[in-house]
Amino acid sequence: MEYGKKLEYKGEKALKEIEKLTAKADEVQNNILKDILTRNKETEYLRKYLKGNSKDVSEFKRRVPVITYKNIYPYIQRIANGEDSSLISGHRITEMLCSSGTSAGEPKLMPSIAEDLDRRTFLYNLILPIMNQYVCGLDEGKAMYLYFVKAEMSTPGGLPARTVLTSYYKSKHFKCRSRDPYNDFTSPDQAILCNDSNQSMYCQLLAGLVNRHHVLRLGAVFASALLRAISFLERKWAQLCNDIRSGQLDLMITDPGCRSSMLTVLSSPNPCLADEIKEICSRPLWKGILCQLWPRAKYIEAVITGSMAQYIPALEYYSEGKLPLVCTMYASSECYFGVNLKPLSDPADVSYTLLPNMGYFEFIPLGENGTLLMEVDEEEEVPNDKLVDLVHVRLGRYYELVVTTFAGLYRYRIGDVLQVTGFHNRAPQFRFICRRNVVLSIDNDKTNEEDLHKSVTTAKKLLEPYGALLVEYTSYADTSTVPGHYVLYWEIQSVESSAIPLDAKILEECCIAVEEQLDYVYRRCRSYDKSVGPLEIRVVELGTFDRLMDLCISQGGSINQYKTPRCIKSNTALKLLNTHVKASFFSPRDPCWIP
Repeated sequence: MEYGKKLEYKGEKALKEIEKLTAKADEVQNNILKDILTRNKETEYLRKYLKGNSKDVSEFKRRVPVITYKNIYPYIQRIANGEDSSLISGHRITEMLCSSGTSAGEPKLMPSIAEDLDRRTFLYNLILPIMNQYVCGLDEGKAMYLYFVKAEMSTPGGLPARTVLTSYYKSKHFKCRSRDPYNDFTSPDQAILCNDSNQSMYCQLLAGLVNRHHVLRLGAVFASALLRAISFLERKWAQLCNDIRSGQLDLMITDPGCRSSMLTVLSSPNPCLADEIKEICSRPLWKGILCQLWPRAKYIEAVITGSMAQYIPALEYYSEGKLPLVCTMYASSECYFGVNLKPLSDPADVSYTLLPNMGYFEFIPLGENGTLLMEVDEEEEVPNDKLVDLVHVRLGRYYELVVTTFAGLYRYRIGDVLQVTGFHNRAPQFRFICRRNVVLSIDNDKTNEEDLHKSVTTAKKLLEPYGALLVEYTSYADTSTVPGHYVLYWEIQSVESSAIPLDAKILEECCIAVEEQLDYVYRRCRSYDKSVGPLEIRVVELGTFDRLMDLCISQGGSINQYKTPRCIKSNTALKLLNTHVKASFFSPRDPCWIP
């Protein structure tokens, strides 16, 4: 398969290409693997396993091991230090992509070659043709998408080291989007490309407010970034109104690119628009604020699956449930994977169709009954004959995704747990469940991210009758006590004018509600073995999780890729959270453990 211009499918042509690829998913996958092996057979890495520079697919599956980052890291480090790309790739590695680090605890460097941008652009170009099947008139207005870059670094060998989204936003692929009427953004490119996230946020929100009557789509990469923007707007709306009223940009914006680009946005004073926005933002409650500020908006686009599902109630509150929450694609720093062919489906039902031309996909089978038995530990060697090809996964089963890329990742464990929900032609569709090995554990208990999320989702419903909303949460396994116990940090906000203050009994009931939803092993450890102490909820001040995000960004993270860690491992982050604890509550009794 050829790349470059041939991947620039749009409109009906894009939809036909999806049908073509998925109808021959097995053939496309086989060709992709052959192509990768043909290009990369001379690499030091593959020569170690494939004698005689073999590009035979069966030899690859039999001899090349399944790996994690620690296995490939020595090669990546050597290339980062200046050695030749041929260590792992037949094409020149042009940059190292930094993962978010919020799932695994620290950022990873992923190799990338020039044509990877073509593959990413191919996936982006599929989104609007898919959306146009469900929402009409998207070319008749603007999109207010809040996108951010992170200042890039260089490796010792001179390669750019940056996030995958920073790479894309700085590429010609992104800059040329303006030729497409469907990609008319409110934010000037210079505001998106500003390294100062606060100045970038200010200018992008200002541009969105100036164009409030033209905005048809709202969005950010992750739901968390959009909620951060709403929090920012709550603090800054008066300043933004002053800029619109006067037609002058606030002096706090010192970035030259931001200032010059905003001159065209603030072309003249507009006191009437400023009064409209002031009247809306001055209201004591912000329920439905997104629909009020942007009345023509048709949907909100952001990642709302996996750990991002926590933010669905907050987004529904700010949109009063009137704007569909749309999750369009599944991607990572290592590889872009697939698209959501039913973007208006309920967030709980979002499934992604993996596109077979994006890389070579294999799967490690996990539990078969929904319990997600983590049979294959990250440190454990995975037998090659256990892996399943893309077209041979089974409906309803759980798998861990493994990918082989053109840039030099071979049978690399992504760490995502997926469930097969159906098929589009021959290509399977997956529901994202969670990241592997993000768990709480004190004794024999092992709580994964999905179980934690389900438990918190159940418990937080106890807050609703009191007009309270769980804004954000994270967790920590506290072993400083004997026995150790789970700690949840909750940020709670009143969202009704008639909200009733929460008393200790309500929060204690939330503690036991979480415990009652955790698995049998945890409940046995709590109630019978007594090896785990009562669960604790520490309620933190409003804005604490914004501070946590600021901390992560100050340490090299990116707003675009930031996901609140569901299990805290950083001592600095723990200190920040504990500094802002208002009150602490424990489970008042043992959970029931007898099946």
